Amino acid sequence: MRAIEFNVTAFTYLTLKALGVFSKKIFYGPLSGVKLKEVPEPVLPGHDWVKIKTTYGCICGSDTNMIYLHDSPSASPFSSMPFVIGHENVGVISEVGPAVKDFAVGDRVVADPVLPCEPRGLPLCPSCARGDFSVCENLTKGDLKPGISAGFCQTTGGSWGEYFVAHRSQLFRIPDSVTDEEAALIDSLASALHPVMRHFPGDDDHVLVIGSGIMGLFTIACLRAMGSKAHITLLARHKFQGELAERMGANQIVFGRDDYYKALADICGGELIKPILGKRIVVGGFETVYDCVGSDTTLDDALRFTAPSGKMVLVGLASVPKGVDLTPIWLKEISVAGVCYYSTEEYQGKRIRTYQLAMDIIAGKKIDFGGLLTHTFPLEDYRTALEVVSGKKRHQAVKVAFRF
Repeated sequence: MRAIEFNVTAFTYLTLKALGVFSKKIFYGPLSGVKLKEVPEPVLPGHDWVKIKTTYGCICGSDTNMIYLHDSPSASPFSSMPFVIGHENVGVISEVGPAVKDFAVGDRVVADPVLPCEPRGLPLCPSCARGDFSVCENLTKGDLKPGISAGFCQTTGGSWGEYFVAHRSQLFRIPDSVTDEEAALIDSLASALHPVMRHFPGDDDHVLVIGSGIMGLFTIACLRAMGSKAHITLLARHKFQGELAERMGANQIVFGRDDYYKALADICGGELIKPILGKRIVVGGFETVYDCVGSDTTLDDALRFTAPSGKMVLVGLASVPKGVDLTPIWLKEISVAGVCYYSTEEYQGKRIRTYQLAMDIIAGKKIDFGGLLTHTFPLEDYRTALEVVSGKKRHQAVKVAFRF
């Protein structure tokens, strides 16, 4: 089958990091670890697994972080190279194991890509027993090769290939009322829903969302879909993203090209004080800040603009930030919370998988998804697809996917 595979060695990593300062194209060019290849189809690892023929495999920020080698090498043990990239998926079941009774060949499904204890054939660790699958303690053990999720695991394959495999516990059937294009957004939606559900603001709070890509937009949308009446401000980069954020329910949009420190301080009622050196200090701030980027600049700004005793939620994939001043954490007694993937949420007095709750939101038409899947490409055009993802302003890209 055709698939886009990722494989780097320590030498390749160092070489690409050195050459990549000249052009991003180095990271997916002939010298890179990203290759379109013919690879064997993955086989069912057990009787309670299915094989899925991919319909859409979306490009996530974690995929581009990996390709551009922004991730810390400390994450490498939680993958098994070479592997087929892609964890955001939509597909049709093409083969079922004999122990799978409630799904059949031909079913349209999405698969929660996380690979915790149950797919690995292991007794549940304390995290999995609580339903916190994303922080499973056995991601390198069991019947599967290491990998936090499909798209990083050699055994399962990924959605940047024509087929991948999934355990029965990972599957969610797509209702007839949900299109494949809407279902392609479920992973991004679940990734925003998880931090929102775990760190829900008060109705009287001022909330700041930093980052106007799909994660920032969906963070706003999830807050509104879950009933939040908080005042939401988005710190955005591009005008078209600001327009989408207003559609999702943002109250105010501030653009980073302006003096956004003054604009944000005015919104939250904060005061700006100039130190002898460096950025202005914010006295006051937003009760909850969601950093949906995770860069050096956004982390530093997020901490500065979190109110005393407030919470900064790290949604974006921070790696090894430089120049981040941690003073606000102790000076204002800020809580910093990390979130990873999705798992199980408390909702209306019940426990529900994040993926199922996201599917219910999509099926219930609680969010206007029109036009958010902005670009699709065949696998052969993967270099063009990555260029579009990197050039959001030029291409007005929101979500980009491979179509099969």
